[in-house]
Amino acid sequence: MAKIANIIKYEGDNNTFIWKHPCEDFNTTTQLIVHESQEAIFFLNGKALDLFGPGRHTLETQNIPLLCRLINIPTEGESAFHCEVYFINKTEQMAIRWGTDSKVQYVEPTYKFPLSIGASGEMTLCVDDSRKLLVKLVGTERVLDRQQLMIYFRSILMTKVKTYIAQTMRINAINIFEIDENLDLFSEDIHTRLVPDFLDYGVKLKRFYVTTIVKPDGDPQYERFKELHFRQYADISEAKLRQQTDVIYAQTEAQKVVIDSQAQATKRMQEGYTYQQERGFDVAQDAAQNEAVGQFANMGIGLGMMAGVGGTVGGIVGGVVSEAFTGIEGVQFKSATNKFCDQCGAELTPGAAFCDECGAPQALPEICYKCGFKFIKPGKFCPKCGTKREGC
Repeated sequence: MAKIANIIKYEGDNNTFIWKHPCEDFNTTTQLIVHESQEAIFFLNGKALDLFGPGRHTLETQNIPLLCRLINIPTEGESAFHCEVYFINKTEQMAIRWGTDSKVQYVEPTYKFPLSIGASGEMTLCVDDSRKLLVKLVGTERVLDRQQLMIYFRSILMTKVKTYIAQTMRINAINIFEIDENLDLFSEDIHTRLVPDFLDYGVKLKRFYVTTIVKPDGDPQYERFKELHFRQYADISEAKLRQQTDVIYAQTEAQKVVIDSQAQATKRMQEGYTYQQERGFDVAQDAAQNEAVGQFANMGIGLGMMAGVGGTVGGIVGGVVSEAFTGIEGVQFKSATNKFCDQCGAELTPGAAFCDECGAPQALPEICYKCGFKFIKPGKFCPKCGTKREGC
C-alpha cells in the first residue's frame, strides 16, 4: 500500500555541509522536520521555492495520493511533478586543514637572498547563504562535505595564500628567522583578504590560522645565513645579560650597605653611644694592643691625644680605657724619665729598692713596667705577664 504522506528529516553527519534527502516526488502533505542549526530548501520541478528553518513543516505538492498512478500513466509511472529537499548544515565546521601545494618564492627582506617556503594551518567555515551555496556550488550533487568543499576552494586558497604571504613578508619586512613570531599577523591578514572570496559562494570564513611555516632547512645558503643571524643574536644577548648582571650586582651591594648602616645605627641606639664615641673606642682599642711606646710614636699618637680619646669614650668603656692608658703612661714615664730619692735627691739606680747614697727605702712601683698591669697587693712577679717586679 502506497504511503499517503512521507516524513522527511536530516540523516547526514555533522561533517556535511549539504545533504540531499533520498526521497523524491513525495506526496502532498508530506511532513518536513528541520533541526536546530539547519535549513531545508524545497525544490519543485527543478526550481528552489521555499527555505525552511527549524521546526515541522507541511509540504504541498501536486502529487496527490491515489491519483498518482492515473496521472503518471502517460509517463510510465514517473511523476511529472518532480520535487526534492536539500538540507543545509549551519554549524561551524572547525579544524579544517589547509596547506600550500608548492613553495612560495620570494626575496628575504633582511639578508636579500631568495627563499622558498611553504605554509599550512586550519580554518573554520560555516554556511552563510544556503540558496547561493546550493545553486552556485552544489548543483545536482547529493552531498557536499568537507573534502569536496576544500577541492572547490583549493585553487583560491593556493593562489591567494601564497600571494598574501609573500606580500605581507615584504611589506612588513619580516625576517625569515623571526617569522614564527608573526603567525598572528599572517593569520589576521590572510583571513581578512579571503573572506570576500568565500562569501561569493555563500560560505563564511569564520577563522583562519597559519600554524606552520615550512622553512628551507638543509639549503646551504639558508643554513649559512641562519648561523650568522643566531651568532649575532647570541652576542647581543650575552652583552645584555652581562649588563643586567652588573646592574643587579651593584643594586645588591648598595642594598647591603644600606642594611649594614641601618643595623649599626640600631645597635648604637640600643647600646647608648654615638658614632664619634664608637670611633674613639676603636682607636683606643688599637692603641691598647701596642706594647711598646715607640709604636705610638711611629703612629703619631701622643699621650694627650689618647687621654682625649679616653674622655670621649666616657661612661661606656671608661674604666677599661683609663686602666690601659694609665699603664701606658707609667711605662712611658719609666722609660723616658729617671727616678730620684725622696730623702736626698740622688738619682736612683733603675729597679733599686733603696737609695745608693742615703740608704732610704723606696716605694715599690704600683704598675708593671712591661704590660702596665696595676698591682693590688705585694708580690715578686706580675700576675699578668710574669715579669719580675722592681725592687724584688
